[in-house]
Amino acid sequence: MRRRTLLAGLTAGALTAAAPAHAHSGRVLHVRPGDSLQAAVDAVDGPGRTIVVHPGTYREVVSVPADAADLTLRGASRDARAAVVVFDHANGTTRPDGTTYGTAGSATFTSAAPGLTVRDLTLANDWLRADHPDITGTQAVAAYVTGDRSRFDNVRFLGHQDTLFADTTALDAFDRHYYRHCHIEGDIDFVFGRARAVFDTCRFHTLARDVDFTPKGMVFAPSTARANPYGFLAVGCRITSGAEDGAYKLARPWVPTYETTAWPSLVVRDTWIGPGIDAAAPYTNMRDAYPWQTMRFAEYANSGPGAAVTAPETRPQLTAAEAAAHTRRTYLGDWRPYERP
Repeated sequence: MRRRTLLAGLTAGALTAAAPAHAHSGRVLHVRPGDSLQAAVDAVDGPGRTIVVHPGTYREVVSVPADAADLTLRGASRDARAAVVVFDHANGTTRPDGTTYGTAGSATFTSAAPGLTVRDLTLANDWLRADHPDITGTQAVAAYVTGDRSRFDNVRFLGHQDTLFADTTALDAFDRHYYRHCHIEGDIDFVFGRARAVFDTCRFHTLARDVDFTPKGMVFAPSTARANPYGFLAVGCRITSGAEDGAYKLARPWVPTYETTAWPSLVVRDTWIGPGIDAAAPYTNMRDAYPWQTMRFAEYANSGPGAAVTAPETRPQLTAAEAAAHTRRTYLGDWRPYERP
C-alpha cells in the first residue's frame, strides 16, 4: 500500500467530465481540485496555451492530443509534490467493453503533442500487484509520451513496472524528449521506449520488492530504432535504491515483437550509481535471442559503488573521443531546451 500512503493527505475533489467551468484568462487556464484536468485540456483552442494546475490530487486519466501543440502544463507551486495526477489502470485491467487496456493504454498521462512542456507536477500510477493477484499484465504506466520536443522539468514520475514510457509517434519517427531535474521511480523496466531522450540531472530510484528472486528489476529498457543513431542518454544523474545492495540491473534491451529490427541504445555518463545496482553484472537480457552485448549500451565517467568496473566486458566504457558524440546537443540537435530558464 506504499503508493496510496504516499498520495494520502492530498485532498481531491470529485473529478468528472462535467466538472465546473475552468477559470481562465486569455491563453491561460487554471485547474483546481474539483475541476477536471482533462476538461481543461479539451478546452485548449490553439497552440501555445498554458494550464496551471493548483495544489491537490487529480484522480483521473489525462490525454493530450497531437493537435494541442506547444501546450504547457505547470503546477501552481514549484513543489512537484503539491499537484498530483494519478490513476490505477494496468495492462491487464479490464475495460468496460471486456478488453484490457494494454501497456500504453494503462497510462495515467498520455501526450502525443509536439512541443509539450510539463513542469512542477507529479504523474503517478498507484496500481499495486498485491491488490490484484489475478492480473498477470502488471505493467502500469504513469506517463506515455510521444511527440517531438517533449520537455519535463521538475516532474515526479511514480509507479512500479513501466513507469515512464518514453516513445515516438511512429516507428520511423525520432521524437526528442528532454527530462530535467525529474524524479523517476519504479521496479521493472521503469524507463523504457524508443524516444531519443536526454535525462539531465535526474534521479532514478529503484523500489524495495518483497520477492525472493534477483534481479528485482531494471532501470532502463530502451527499444531504439536501428536507424536512430541515439536512444537514451542519462547525464549528471543519480541512481538510488530502496532495495538491498545489488538487487537491480541498470538496463536490459527491449526488442518489441512489432519491431524486431530494433537496436536499443543507452549511454549513462557522469552519473552517480548507488549500491542498489549490481556492479559486477549491470546488464541482462530480456530475451535470449537479443543479448545485451550486441546492443548499443555504454557508460562514461560514472561514479559510486554501483559504477565499479570489475571486468571491462561486463560494462562497456566510452573513450573521451566517443563520449563527445553523446551529449545533450548531439541528441537534441537544433532544439536546445537546456539553454532556457
